[in-house]
Amino acid sequence: MTRWARGEADIEAMLAANELQQVRGDATDGPGWLDKAAKTLSSAEELASTDPNSAYTLAYDAARFACAGLLAQQGLRATSTGGHYAVQQAVIRRFGATFEPYGTMRRRRNELEYPQFPDEIVEPAEAAEAITIAGSIIAATGKLIDRLDVF
Repeated sequence: MTRWARGEADIEAMLAANELQQVRGDATDGPGWLDKAAKTLSSAEELASTDPNSAYTLAYDAARFACAGLLAQQGLRATSTGGHYAVQQAVIRRFGATFEPYGTMRRRRNELEYPQFPDEIVEPAEAAEAITIAGSIIAATGKLIDRLDVF
């Protein structure tokens, strides 16, 4: 495998801005993140009808874990400076539109985590949609992860 070109300049800029950092060794275990994503998604599915707010948050976490796995497999991880937004930007710039729904989920999760109104709720259908999207992100990650080189 060779170093990849798509998104390379963006990743370099994110490294220079301390939004991402390079990691080595055990920290590059992308499949471990993918396993964690699948377990978290399973928990979201169990809560979808009884606690849709928590199910949405867990679905978001599952998608984030999958995306973090893609970064880890490439020897990258978000810093506290870059946070979840850096994960979003890195996977979209590197892997394209398949991962754009993660950004929508991230923004909605932020609305739930930091609500303007205390009664912000997620309907069961919205939680179910988030679970479906997270499942798609996990599936896409599964197809990519073993084909990735360290950056």
